[in-house]
Parts: sequence; structure tokens; C-alpha cells
Amino acid sequence: MFVEQRHELILREVRERGSVRLAELAESLGVSMVTLRRDVEHLAGRGLVHRVHGGITLPEPAQESTPRETMTIGMLVPAATYYYPNVIRGARERAAELGARLVLGVSRYDEAEERMQVKQLINGGVDGLLLTLTRQPDASHAGWLSGIGVPAVLVERKAELGGAASLLDAVASDHPHGAFLGVRHLAELGHRRVAMVTRVSPTAPRIREGFLAAVRAFDLDDPGELAIDQDGPTDTQADAVVEAIRSGVTGLLVHNDEDALLLVQHLRVAGVRLPDEVSIVAYDDEVAALSDPPLTAVAPPKAAVGRHAVDLLVRRIQEGPSMPGQHLALLPELRVRDSSIAHE
Repeated sequence: MFVEQRHELILREVRERGSVRLAELAESLGVSMVTLRRDVEHLAGRGLVHRVHGGITLPEPAQESTPRETMTIGMLVPAATYYYPNVIRGARERAAELGARLVLGVSRYDEAEERMQVKQLINGGVDGLLLTLTRQPDASHAGWLSGIGVPAVLVERKAELGGAASLLDAVASDHPHGAFLGVRHLAELGHRRVAMVTRVSPTAPRIREGFLAAVRAFDLDDPGELAIDQDGPTDTQADAVVEAIRSGVTGLLVHNDEDALLLVQHLRVAGVRLPDEVSIVAYDDEVAALSDPPLTAVAPPKAAVGRHAVDLLVRRIQEGPSMPGQHLALLPELRVRDSSIAHE
């Protein structure tokens, strides 16, 4: 387990329970007390936990980092279903902890609606904005974003290098890292021919980046990429996946896990045995555990993205342009279940 993963798990436990004994944490994390004390010392030094005898608690909010009670944060998301409820939850909980009010707008993946929602949020008096745009920001967003007039933090979006939007603060899951974890898992199980199955989405290029990096790093055979529709795989597209498996593909990285569940159904009808003939790693881990078999999945830290985005926006509101800009990438984790096994 990576250091960052341990830190996130420690913080998750103390946030959920209020206080945790070190002995319990060491056992649940499977680490020595020496390692755990080093982690706790690091987190306490950052003010994220408070050490007490034999355990840790949540620290009292520092007065200087707590926004005034009237602070209002606007949050724009493209949808309030599937991936985003956990991002919203993390932001809402953190805003409440800081005494701020969160107001939500939903664009429904419509750019005209997106801009109207932002205008309404600003007219409503928000102090700053958390923005998940319909697509990755590019040069066409430059004038609009620069004219918003309030501090803004991009959430789960990555601006083009050097573009105007790249000057905004941003918090996002490190999707290339997540995809790399998924393919590395398959490679370590002995799979040599691994394909990626994905729909068109703002996240797909970043997952593809990690997929291809892993293929190169582990010297896998030339990868294939199989496209599916926005509403899930059609019969023709599912047949193409079946054909790829019949032609020797033994591992699949599927984005997202709703599509992975639909694909599992198609494969079963086609007589493909899971995971004997093909191992599957889904991406997002929203419903992957509900599949039969439960799907191994890459889980972006969605709630943590929301929490960190609020923290960053509050700091930006309080400190203004004197604070250096930040692009914060949070690491997804791999959750191994029954859909991935060793390939002989």
C-alpha cells in the first residue's frame, strides 16, 4: 500500500469515527506501529489530525482557516447521478465543517446550460465556484473563464497546458495513474494481451494515457481499443469484444463500470466464461461490486476530490492572488474482486 493511500485511509477512519486508537488502525491497515506513528506524525504536522494518548482525533478547526458563516460556495456539475454524488457529498460535508453554504447547479452536459447556471450562481452572490465543465477546458473557454469575476477551482477537469484555464486552481483524480494500476494488475496476473473498452467522455483520454503507459512499461502486446456508445455497448460492439477475446485478448480495462456490467451480460450470453476466458477491470467503482462476478475496479477518490476542492477554494477566497496556483492530483486505488484471475 502506498503512503498516500494509507494517509487517505487514516483520514477516512478519523473523519467517520471522530477518534481512532492507533492499535486498531495498525491492525486494519496491516502496518507496524512504527510505520503508523510516522504517518500520524506527518498528518499531525499538516494539521489534519490531533494526537492523543494511544490514538488520534479530528483537530479543532483553526480560526484563520474557517470561512465566515456567510460564505457561499457555488458548485457546478454536469450530472447529479452516477459518478458525481460522491464528489458532491465530499464538497457538501467539507463546506458544512467550515461553516460555509454550498449551492449546486447541474448543466446536464449542455454548454449553454452550463454558462447559464454559472451566471445564476454568480448573480445569487456566491463567493467562489467549483467547476466541473461539460468537457475538458480548452482555448474556447479562455475568455469566459477569465470573465467569471469570482475565484474558481476546476474539479475533475484538466486544462490544456499553457491555456488560460490552466492558471485556475484544480483538483482531480489522477486517472492516468488509475488506469496504470488496472493494467499493471492484469500484467502481474500474466495477461499479455489487454484491450481497453471505453465510450467518448472527458475522462477517456486520460485513462487512455495511463493504459498506454502501462502497456509500454510491462511490454505487453499491441493493445486494442474498442469503442462503445454513450448508452452502453450495442450488440455489434459487444460482438467485437467477443471476437477480440476469441482472438487472444485475455484482459479488459472497461470505462465505466456501468458499461462493464452491460458487457458482462453480453459476454455471458455469447458463452464467454468469466473470469476463466477473460479478466475484467472496471473503472469508477460505482456499481462494479454488484456484478456477477463482482468486478475488480479502479476507484477514484471522488469524495476526497470534493473535500479538497472546497479547501482549495476557501484558501483562494481568503488569500487572493498572492497564493500560488495549485493543480492537485489525488490517486485512485485498485479494489481487487473476483473478475480478475491469473492467466496461465
